[in-house]
Amino acid sequence: MVEAWIASVGPPLLATLLVSVVAESLLEPAPRLRARAPGAWAMHFGVCVIFFAIELALFRRPWFAATLTLANLLVLILISNAKFYSLREPFIYPDFEYLTDALRHPRLYLPFLGPGRAAAGLGAFLVSVYFGMTLEGSLIALLPAHVFTLGLVALFACGTAMVGIGASCNLPLSLRPADDLRRLGLITSLWRYMVAERTLPDLAGRPSAFSVQAPRSGATLPDLIVVQSESFFDVRRWFPSIDPGILAEFDAVRASAVAHGRLRVDAWGANTVRTEFAFLSGLDSEVLGVHQFNPYRKVALAGIPTIAGALRQLGYRTVCIHPYSAGFYGRDRIFPVLGIDEFIDIDSFAGALRQGPFVADMAVADKVRATLDGATQPMFVFAITMENHGPLHLENVPSQEAAQLFDTIPAPGYGELAPYVRHLANASRMAGSLRDHLHASTRPGWLCFYGDHVPIMPVAYRTLGAPDGDTDYLVWGNQRQGEHVPAIDIAICELGSLLLRQAGLSADDSIAQRRIMAGRTS
Repeated sequence: MVEAWIASVGPPLLATLLVSVVAESLLEPAPRLRARAPGAWAMHFGVCVIFFAIELALFRRPWFAATLTLANLLVLILISNAKFYSLREPFIYPDFEYLTDALRHPRLYLPFLGPGRAAAGLGAFLVSVYFGMTLEGSLIALLPAHVFTLGLVALFACGTAMVGIGASCNLPLSLRPADDLRRLGLITSLWRYMVAERTLPDLAGRPSAFSVQAPRSGATLPDLIVVQSESFFDVRRWFPSIDPGILAEFDAVRASAVAHGRLRVDAWGANTVRTEFAFLSGLDSEVLGVHQFNPYRKVALAGIPTIAGALRQLGYRTVCIHPYSAGFYGRDRIFPVLGIDEFIDIDSFAGALRQGPFVADMAVADKVRATLDGATQPMFVFAITMENHGPLHLENVPSQEAAQLFDTIPAPGYGELAPYVRHLANASRMAGSLRDHLHASTRPGWLCFYGDHVPIMPVAYRTLGAPDGDTDYLVWGNQRQGEHVPAIDIAICELGSLLLRQAGLSADDSIAQRRIMAGRTS
C-alpha cells in the first residue's frame, strides 16, 4: 500500500516542485536561482509541499492537487509582474490585503493586470479543473482511507519540517522588495515578510515629531488646509514639451510661498498610504521596518502621535475630505485613531462635478471652502484628492484638446500622458482656488499642497525615461508671503513640522526648518 501511495503521489509532487522552480524564473525581476541559500530552498519546497497536501486533502486527486498548486503560484507571479511593471516593486506579503480591495474596487486594480495576464490566470485554473474533474479519479477509490490519511500526515510533516529548516536559518531581509525577490524567490520572500510583520517597531519612547504651541498672546489660531494631491508633480521638468502654462495657478501660489521645493516620497505610482502616514506621523519610513509598506495594517492602530492629534490639543477641529469610500485602506477605522474628528467621504459628493471617472479636484476645493465657511473653531482640513488616479490609459483626450497641452505630442506615451496633464491642470486650479479663498478670508490661514507620488505611466516612462520619483510641495500663508524664496528639497516626514513652524504653531527647529532658513540666507 505504501508503494501504491508513492506511485500515485510521488510523480505529481515531484512535478509540482520542479515546475515551481521553472515558474519562478518567469518573475520580474528574475530570482538568482543558483545563488539562493539552502534555507531559502527549504522554505520554498516546504511551502509547496504543504499547499500540495492541502489540495490533495480537499480533492483527493494528486495531479489535480499539482496543477491547482501551480496555478495559484502562476497567478501570484502574474500579479507580481503586473505590479512590478506599473510600480517598480514586486508583490509582497502586505499586498494580500489588496486582493480583496481589487474585488471591491476593480477599476483601481484590474486594468493594471491586463487582459493577457487575466486570461492566463483564468486559463490556469480552468486547466486545473479540467484535469482534476475529468481525467483523474479519486485516490480514495484506490487506497484504504487509513493509508491515504497517513500519507497526508507524512506530507504535512515533511513540508512543515522543511519550512522549519528555512525559518531556523533566519534569512535576512533587506526591505528592498526587488532585491529580496532576487535573492530569496517569491515564496520565501513572502514568508519572510509575513514573519517580519508580526513584530511592531518600538516607538514607545520616541518623542512626537510635532511639538505644538499656541501662538503669541492674543493671536488667532490660523486655519490649516493640507492638500494631498493625487499623483501631483511638476511634470514639466521631466517632459519639457508640455505647455508651461499647465501649472500656471500652482506657479503663482509657489511664487509667493514661504517654502517650496521637491518632496522625497517613499511611494511610486500608488501606495498613497505610505506618503499619507509619513505626513501625518512625521515618521521616516526606515523606523517602521517592514511596516513602511503599509503602515495602516498595524502601526497606525497602535496610537502613533500625529499632526492632527497635536492640533486637536490646541483646540482645532480636524477634518479629512476624500471623495472616495471611507473604508478604502480602512481609513474609517484608522483616521479616528490618528486624530481626525470627521471624515467627509464620497457619500457627501452626490452629484458633484467629475473629471474622468472620479470626483473633480475643484469639487473637493468647493467642499474645503464650505467646511471652512461653516466652522466655529480653528480648522485643520486634510484633503485627499482622487481626480488624477489611474488607470490613465482608460481615458481618452481628443487630439484637438491634446494639442493645447503639448508643444510636441509624445506619440508612444500619449494615451497615458495626455489624461494626466489634463488632470494636472485641474490640480493647479485647485491650488489657486484655495489660495484665493484664504486670501479673501478675515482669518489667518495656511495652505500646504503636495503630491503623494508620481503617476503610473509605464508606456510613457519606457519611451521617455522615468522621472526620479520626487513630487513637489509648497507652503503658503495669507498673512505672511515669501519673495523669491529658494526651493528647498525635503522629505515628506518633515513637511508637517515645517508647516507648523511656518504657521507659528511650533518652536521646534526641525531639520526642514533649518534648511529653509539656510536657503534664505545663502
